[in-house]
Amino acid sequence: MKESESRKYLSESVRSMPTSGIRKFFDVANTMEDVVSLGVGEPDFNTPWHAGEAAVLSIERGQTSYTSNQGMPELREAVCDYLREKFDVSYGPEEIIVTVGASEGIDLALRAILNPGDEVLVPEPSYVSYKPCVTMAGGVPAVIDTKAENEFRVTADEIRGAVTEKTKAIILPYPNNPTGGIMRREHLEEIAPVIIENDLIVISDEIYAELTYGGIPHVSIASLPGMRERTILLNGFSKAFAMTGWRLGYVAAPLLFLEEMLKIHQYVIMCAPTMSQYAGLEALKNERREDELALMRDAYDERRRVMVDGFRAMGLSCFEPQGAFYVFPSIRSTGLSSEEFCERLLYENKTAVVPGTAFGRSGEGFIRCSYAYSVESIQAALERIEAFLKKMK
Repeated sequence: MKESESRKYLSESVRSMPTSGIRKFFDVANTMEDVVSLGVGEPDFNTPWHAGEAAVLSIERGQTSYTSNQGMPELREAVCDYLREKFDVSYGPEEIIVTVGASEGIDLALRAILNPGDEVLVPEPSYVSYKPCVTMAGGVPAVIDTKAENEFRVTADEIRGAVTEKTKAIILPYPNNPTGGIMRREHLEEIAPVIIENDLIVISDEIYAELTYGGIPHVSIASLPGMRERTILLNGFSKAFAMTGWRLGYVAAPLLFLEEMLKIHQYVIMCAPTMSQYAGLEALKNERREDELALMRDAYDERRRVMVDGFRAMGLSCFEPQGAFYVFPSIRSTGLSSEEFCERLLYENKTAVVPGTAFGRSGEGFIRCSYAYSVESIQAALERIEAFLKKMK
């Protein structure tokens, strides 16, 4: 079969979709020796021992059957308690779906609300899956380019200027991957009236909610007056509990949205892995939870300072991230594009970082560096980046 003929069997929307800009660099880096990486957005901490033990114990007890489609009732109760205690948002267990990571939640939310041609506002730079998931759900992503001088926040004026008669929803990706930007309460209060005025649904991805710095707490837009009923809140265990491979997340939303998402989840997934649910329940209920989170957050905060100070010392402009575990320095002063910079850095100085353009067009002139690595690894990478910059002068 000729390639030109075989294309007719494939989805046009999927075939035209680019592959992840993150994976491209790491597929190459994995074939090379002596590469220092600042690329992977994954905690370098182990899953809390007691959470893993709970999963093992569930297997030993034969607790390996399907759970309710929505997830174990006791886990959903624990999620409700956690959201209320930490972020002042109140949900009942019937308003929770336990998902296969927060990524499934993105897909469920978009497929449940979109009709063909509906537009979704996507602030960028942001997580790589938002636009593809909008497209696969039949929607049209409408990008809002955020700016370093505005701390990569989306503003009321930017939302107002991007809304059309076809706009149905907005994704709020804060704390943000890749920039580390956050939305404080006053910023959310500025955009909430615009969202209500234009009758938009909010998909609030709060997977990094526990990772904010400088004493600035995360605020969920669902906690603001008039916003809970139009917000689909996404969160999970991957980042705050170092449970990436367990693939455990959750959606919290009013029944209007949740009942439709549950239909999709039932047909496609059935339920999240049972053993992972037992691990997640233990992670939330254990009395050491807050101490473990504090230790992890403090370690990230130290690494954050090392990385920001390091980039600034070598002459690169660097926005100070206030959330997540990424730094997003500008490399415009080098005269190279983000892609060129990352390729040359990888091949010439064996250091892997991610081009900002992997996260949208407004990421041009930036690179993403994760500080979910040891201080020693970060310092080694910074030395190589500085040597690369000196070599170009």
